[in-house]
Amino acid sequence: MIKRVGILTGGGDCPGLNAVIRAVAKSLILKYDIEVFGISDGFEGLIERRVRPLTFDDVSGILQRGGTILGASNKANPFRHAVKKGDDFEYRDVSDQVMAYIDELGLDALVSIGGDGTMAISSRLIKKGVPIVGVPKTIDNDLDGTDITFGYDTAVAVAAEAIDRIHTTAQSHHRVMLVEVMGRYSGWLALGAGIAGGADVILIPEIEFELDAICNYIMERSKIGRQFTIISVAEGAKSKGGEQVVQRKVEDSPDQIRLGGIAIKLGNEIEDKLGWETRATVLGHLQRGGSPTAFDRILATRYGVAAADCIKNKDFNKMVALHGNDIETVNIEDIGGKIRNVPEDSDLISGAESVGTSFGR
Repeated sequence: MIKRVGILTGGGDCPGLNAVIRAVAKSLILKYDIEVFGISDGFEGLIERRVRPLTFDDVSGILQRGGTILGASNKANPFRHAVKKGDDFEYRDVSDQVMAYIDELGLDALVSIGGDGTMAISSRLIKKGVPIVGVPKTIDNDLDGTDITFGYDTAVAVAAEAIDRIHTTAQSHHRVMLVEVMGRYSGWLALGAGIAGGADVILIPEIEFELDAICNYIMERSKIGRQFTIISVAEGAKSKGGEQVVQRKVEDSPDQIRLGGIAIKLGNEIEDKLGWETRATVLGHLQRGGSPTAFDRILATRYGVAAADCIKNKDFNKMVALHGNDIETVNIEDIGGKIRNVPEDSDLISGAESVGTSFGR
């Protein structure tokens, strides 16, 4: 029988994490009389032995709260644990230590909530014998195997509102305004926010842009009386034949690259070429904070309940996923570490182009 289950939230924080924790824990406690343990800061809690029981009261009143009551870490990896050695880092495989701790706690299964990195680690733990059920989380919406990850809708809403607000100052001062959003190596966030916010130009990693095409588009707009242009640009966007702009590197992180700065770079290039005044706004972590939208609260709850049902039914090593309007499951080992990009034939791209939006090509 399944008696004890651990929950962890890996990767970055995201609106809706608490809603999932709540749904998983309450379902396991109320429906199935299963004990629930919260693992602090993702896989770091298993490495550093920081786990605590979660009661019904612990997970009550957190549906609308952003972030995660368990904490998160986008650096912790049991198979590549960074240990500081002088000015450098030494990497160790501590997965056997983690396995021993899971046995010591008496955990019969784990609920792993996260994106592609979290699912990749989960996949490796599955091979070592840990029963896991995954829940897809990321504002970037770039996780393979599901139509939508929770957190994406909230991030799109935040970014779209920012673009709405940028419109008024762009019109007033006749400027080119660039709004840089997150998304890493996929363009779902910039695309969704750009369409919802009515951006004139949308730049995503999947379509390399050309500076001349953007500048020509800006000039064509000016000829018909549009003396401003709004550009929604993904942090991973790059020019044709160019490279993505790297803000910095984090040495002790599994994914060391931190993208950022493309809006500032591109804005300067447009200003130099056209002489138009440009301004760049980098939204950054604003997109990941705050209360989840109603859509994300509902989706997170559906995911959490489905994950609890998988635990009870011993349907392990699966990730719950949204396919159309239905919650289904996919094999974690099939999707861990994979990134879902925007297809170039996406109806979102063709639809945006149909209403006059440029993709810089």
